[in-house]
Parts: sequence; C-alpha cells; structure tokens
Amino acid sequence: MKKRLKINGVIIACAIFLVAFFPKIFFRNNTIGGMEEYIEILGFSLILLGQIIRVSARGYKAEHSCESQALIQAGPYQIVRNPMYLGIFLIGLGVVMAVFRWWAAVIFIIIFIVRYIMLIYKEERKLLAAFPEAYKDYCKRVPRIVPALSTIIRLDISEYLPIKLVWFEKEIGSILTLLLLTLLIESWEDIVREGFKAYIVQSVWLFITFGLFLIFIVLLSRRTYKRNGNASDKS
Repeated sequence: MKKRLKINGVIIACAIFLVAFFPKIFFRNNTIGGMEEYIEILGFSLILLGQIIRVSARGYKAEHSCESQALIQAGPYQIVRNPMYLGIFLIGLGVVMAVFRWWAAVIFIIIFIVRYIMLIYKEERKLLAAFPEAYKDYCKRVPRIVPALSTIIRLDISEYLPIKLVWFEKEIGSILTLLLLTLLIESWEDIVREGFKAYIVQSVWLFITFGLFLIFIVLLSRRTYKRNGNASDKS
C-alpha cells in the first residue's frame, strides 16, 4: 500500500510541476457561455458521482470482506469488479474536465489506464489464487471496470449502490475540500478580473449543489437501510 501511495504521489507531483510551469498550455480559457459551462458542470457531476461510488465500494467492502476472507460479489461489486477504481477514475476525469483543456482528459485517461490496469491485473491474480472457481465465475458475469447499462437498469439503485451515512463521516471534509479547490482553480481568472466576489458567488452555487448531493445521500442511505431491513425480515 505504501509503495502504491508513493507512485501515485510521484505522478501527482509531476502533474502539478508541469501545470505550475506551463499554466497557459493546460488551463482552459475561462470563457462565459458555450460548451465550456456544460463541460464544467459535467466535470463537477462526475466528481460527485465518483465520490459516491468510491465511498459505497469502500464501505461495503469493509463490512463484508471478513478481513479479505470472502469474495465480495454484491453491492457495487455486482456491476463492476473494481468499483473503487471506477470511482477514482470519475473523480479524476471530473477534475480535469472542470479545470483543464479537453486534450488533458485524453492524457489523464492514458495515464490512468497504464497505472491502474497493472494494479488491477495484480489484484486479480491474488483473487484467482484465493478463490479459483468462484472468481472465474465472477469474472464471466461482471465486467472489470465499465458497468453494463442493462445491469444498472435491471437492479434497484440501493442494491448496487448501497450507502450508509457512517461511511461518509470521514469523507465529507475531503470531498468538500476537493470541490472548493477545483472551483478555486477554475475561477482563478474570474477572481483576478472581477475580485474574490466572483469566487464567492460560484461557491454559493457549489454549496447548493453539494446540499442537493447530501440530500441524495441521505435518501439513498434510507433506502439502503430499508432494503437491509426487508432482507433481514425475509431471512
């Protein structure tokens, strides 16, 4: 785990170095209207969606893995075999879309594939050794990282994306910090041109969006608890 964090740290440090020294090359022109605003909105939406998937996958795994003694095949792991990596991908892609030029998204996707595919293959070998038959069958039914639309439509959202508020307790601060930093970078030209008031106005809209995000989390958590309660009654 420490080695993984070191490698990711080096990649992030290199990216920050390049962006800091060549900002005009990487940063998107902050023009008003047009496709830029839609791309920015899509970027922030992907960040929030990625956070939900990541937290759901991490929390579900912590409760059901039995200290890595069980192969998890339910919850978010029934739509993709690597939901945490899917969440990380969406968060990263969202940040890139909200802040940088369109071609930076292509670079991010290539780097993500090179970096995480190796990790995924390594983890798959371990799981195959630990659960030979069960994992082979699991791989036949569930895609690696891109979910099938038919599965998402067929299942209830609380079935493949369970959420508990306790899973978000340690994540809310980091989620909000990421959103505010992304907004700060995206709004920097407005701040220079119009003053800090421009950042405050956009921050208000971000807080409203974040509030709606929290309401969705609460409703989804209630649906998850209700589903778990019904399952317990049936058993």
